[in-house]
Amino acid sequence: MKDKNLPNDYNSHSIEELTNEANKMIVELENQKDLENSMEKYQKLLRLNNIIEKKFHKDIRNINEKTKEKIIKITSKKNAK
Repeated sequence: MKDKNLPNDYNSHSIEELTNEANKMIVELENQKDLENSMEKYQKLLRLNNIIEKKFHKDIRNINEKTKEKIIKITSKKNAK
């Protein structure tokens, strides 16, 4: 599933905002009685979930990189003394 089918502004939203949007979609799907419309909304929800997952993994990589940099900085200060 390609996340290109979703509006580009999803890329500028935070994980929290995207999660809220996904929750709204879930509520709509739970209340929907017409299965034809449900399939389309479900596909959109899956694409949104994919975007959230990618953003989450990107944030994890950034946190790991920053943590490694801080550890290196701290250990280099200790070794310098």
